[in-house]
Amino acid sequence: MESVIQKIEAKHKKSAVVDVRSGDSVRVHQKVREAGKERIQVFDGLVIRVSRKNSLTSSFTVRRIASGVGVEKTFLIHSPGILKVEVTKRSKVRRNYLTYMRNLTGKSTRLSGVEFDKEAVNAVRDEAAEAEEERIHEKQVEGYDPAAAKAEKAAEEAEAAAATAKEPETPAEKLEEQPKERPEAKAPAEPQNKE
Repeated sequence: MESVIQKIEAKHKKSAVVDVRSGDSVRVHQKVREAGKERIQVFDGLVIRVSRKNSLTSSFTVRRIASGVGVEKTFLIHSPGILKVEVTKRSKVRRNYLTYMRNLTGKSTRLSGVEFDKEAVNAVRDEAAEAEEERIHEKQVEGYDPAAAKAEKAAEEAEAAAATAKEPETPAEKLEEQPKERPEAKAPAEPQNKE
């Protein structure tokens, strides 16, 4: 007999999720809301930790190197903000927590790959997430107007040109705008030690 907690968790779980394991290279599509707009952000990296596999709060931590700095992000598998998880590579590892990867750099971070059926692993389809992703994409395409973008860019350029063409009004502003002269070395320097 199911407990009340299990019934509530079952109601909020996604019907099917991708089997993510430690050592997988994944591409996570996450819904991001900024300033009243929504967009899809993709985060690529290596899964270094998987927690609470069959729970509603199951999560996985993804690590990547961005501009020479290690960045880690933890995602909840059943979160409505996670639209899609794609496994791009599966590696042979013997641990669940790959925290030692934080200390490795360069070629030593490579893991030996394992052959797997990519289509079968990524074949999980969530119709609600796909519909949400399509809606966000349509909204972005619909909101983009090339003529408005060109007009906005022209207005910015005109404003910048007007600001640079502004004449100085006071003597203090005239002095500030004059280029400062630097002494230039025209002749070779004379030796300082004269004998």
